[in-house]
Amino acid sequence: MAALQTGTVQAIKNNQAQLLDEWSKGLEASGATRNIKEQELHQQTAEFLQLTLAALEGEGGSNIATPDWEKVRQFLERLSASRALLGHDSHQTANFIFVLKGPLFALLQRHYRDRPEEQAQQLLDVSELFDNLGMHTIRTFQKSREAVIKRQQEELLELSTPVVKLWDGILALPMIGTLDSQRTQVVMESLLQRIVDTGSEIAIIDITGVPTVDTLVAQHLLKTVTAIRLMGADCIISGIRPQIAQTIVHLGLDLQGVSTKANLADALKLALSRQGVSLDKMV
Repeated sequence: MAALQTGTVQAIKNNQAQLLDEWSKGLEASGATRNIKEQELHQQTAEFLQLTLAALEGEGGSNIATPDWEKVRQFLERLSASRALLGHDSHQTANFIFVLKGPLFALLQRHYRDRPEEQAQQLLDVSELFDNLGMHTIRTFQKSREAVIKRQQEELLELSTPVVKLWDGILALPMIGTLDSQRTQVVMESLLQRIVDTGSEIAIIDITGVPTVDTLVAQHLLKTVTAIRLMGADCIISGIRPQIAQTIVHLGLDLQGVSTKANLADALKLALSRQGVSLDKMV
């Protein structure tokens, strides 16, 4: 990629205040400033312009893949991550770069108005440079957005599978929604870790909020029960409704050795009795 002429870089340097003002107005008009404070936007635009000018004066010229552009690339990566957290889309994020092209083109048209051939070439080179910067911003935004979505999914999984301590030595895991392989893994890890942390001897898995039980769901439950037993604890499954019981029978699944109860209250009563706690004495 051809380097920008010294005159182009100097023109940008000499007109930074005007460029920043027109750029900020363009960003506001495009909707790219949503949830961003004016002072923060001013700092970001000024920093980007300074970093870009420094990179243009380096040996790498307009090639943004060179070491001279590393600070610019890092700035755009931070910007993309912050925009992803603010809920901006890729279009709004990329507009941080693309909106600057308008003021730059107007500046270069004035600067090279008496040299049309140079003007055309510099406009082309500037457009290519900022298109590359914009594409880099979009790529990094997508990665940042994917990371945000993945983290949110993990947090939702953790929130939907809370491990509750009901009594000394007794844990409960109320499950709501459909069980799949990923969620089962989260369930196992969180429940087994809590068994280790609390030294609990009994874990109650309540499936009252699980809408349907098919072969896959039952297999996930059995895997969880097996893992609990390997930790030296016992397991009780509560929330076995008539339709779920019929489904388990029809599927021919073997739940022998697994204590089951119709509701969480009965499961807790059974767990307390195994702990030697009498409810009659507590009343």
